[in-house]
Amino acid sequence: MNTRLLRFLEAENITQSQFADALGITRATVSHILSGRNRPGFEFLESLALRYPELNLEWLITGRGRMNREKQPENVPPVPTVSLSNPRKVAKIVVFYDDNSFEELTAH
Repeated sequence: MNTRLLRFLEAENITQSQFADALGITRATVSHILSGRNRPGFEFLESLALRYPELNLEWLITGRGRMNREKQPENVPPVPTVSLSNPRKVAKIVVFYDDNSFEELTAH
């Protein structure tokens, strides 16, 4: 984990001192974690998750996945899935716009 944390610091272009200050921990704590002398505790990981929400903690802890989490678009509802085995066909789609107008699209 210490090598992945070092890769994160390099990717963020921040020093160990800046990192320690951002998390509100001592520089010695960061140094000991990066050297492999100490393992980070829950409070460290919690502070890290709150300060750097884009960091994928699963990657940091296990090495699985990508360093950064996929950014989720804000206020966008999930797209419904369409089953191709469904015998029903779409007949009409209604699109509502933010100016309270709408448009009906019908299948031909």
